[in-house]
Amino acid sequence: MRPLPQGIAQALAAAALFGISTPLAKMLLGSMPPLLLAGVLYAGSGMGLLTWMALGRVRNRVPVEAALTRRDAPWLAGAVLFGGVLGPLLMMLGLARTAAATAALLLNLEGVLTALLAWVIFRENVDRRVALGMLAIVAGAMVLSWQHPGGMGATWGGLAITGACLCWALDNNLTRAVAGSDPVQIAAIKGAIAGTVNMGIALAIGDRLPHLLPLLAAAVLGFIGYGLSLVLFVLALRHLGTARTSAYFSTAPFLGAALALVMFAEHGSLALLLAGGLMAIGVWLHASERHDHAHTHVALSHTHRHRHDVHHQHTHDFKWDGHEPHTHPHAHESLSHSHPHYPDTHHRHRH
Repeated sequence: MRPLPQGIAQALAAAALFGISTPLAKMLLGSMPPLLLAGVLYAGSGMGLLTWMALGRVRNRVPVEAALTRRDAPWLAGAVLFGGVLGPLLMMLGLARTAAATAALLLNLEGVLTALLAWVIFRENVDRRVALGMLAIVAGAMVLSWQHPGGMGATWGGLAITGACLCWALDNNLTRAVAGSDPVQIAAIKGAIAGTVNMGIALAIGDRLPHLLPLLAAAVLGFIGYGLSLVLFVLALRHLGTARTSAYFSTAPFLGAALALVMFAEHGSLALLLAGGLMAIGVWLHASERHDHAHTHVALSHTHRHRHDVHHQHTHDFKWDGHEPHTHPHAHESLSHSHPHYPDTHHRHRH
C-alpha cells in the first residue's frame, strides 16, 4: 500500500487533533462561558507553543525553520485579525442567536469559502477531481451536522456565523503566504494574540475565570487541539496549497463525532456512516490525484526549510556540514520540466 504523501498526512493529523478537541471542549463548557473558553483554548495554544520555542533556545538547538520577517507581518496580521479575533467573536454572537443544528450546517461553509477564495482570488489550481472531492467531504460534513430539520433563513445569527466562516477562510488563505516560515512561531503568535483578545472581551462583559483545574485542562486542550493542530495545518499548506489542505481538514467534524460515540456512549447512526463514506470518497479522490504537466519555475529568491532535491540544486556561500533539512537564503534559477505536483511553495504557477 502506497504511503500517504507528507502533506496529506499532516492535514489529516491536524484535522484529527482539532476534531477530537471538540467533544473534549464540550465537557468544559459547564465550567466556563463559550467566549471565555475560546479565549483560554487559544491562550493555551499560544503559551504552550511559546514555551516549546523557549525550551528549544535553552537547549541551544539550531533552528531548522525560517523565522518570520518584516515582509510577513501584513499577511500574519491579517490572519490573526480575521482568524483569531473577528472569527471567534462573530461565531459566539451567531451561536447566541442560532439553533445548534443550523449553526453546525453553516460552519461547513468554511471549507467551501476557503476553496473559493483560493481558486478565484489567489488563483490556486483546481481540477474536476479535486472539486468533486471537496464537494464529497463537505456533503459528508453537512449530513453529519443535520440533526434536526429546520429553516436556514438569513437571520442575524446565521449571517454572523457565515461571517465567521468567511473570516476563517481568509485566515487560511493569508496563512498560506507565510507557510514557508516557522510554523511553531506562526501558531504561537496567532494563539497568544487571539487568546488575549478573546479572554479580554469575555472578562470585560462579566465572565469569571473558573477554578484552576478546568482552566489548566482547557489550556492543555488548546495546546493540543489548536496549537499543534495549527502547526500541522501550516506544514500541510506548504505541500498542498490552501484548497486541498482545507478539504482534508474538513474531515474534523467526523473524527470528533466518532470520538464522541466512545466518550459519551452514544449510538452510531446511519447519518454518521453516510458522512464517513462521503468523506472517505472525498479523501480518496484527493489522495489519488495526479497533476502532471510541463511547467516553468521563474527565478526566485527566498528562505525556507529544504532538502537538496530537484528544485534545490544550489551552492552555499558558507561552510555546509551536509546536514539536511536546513534553512538559509537561496536562489532558484528558471527551470522548465514536467512531473506530478501539488500547488506547494514552488508550484504556484498559472495553467
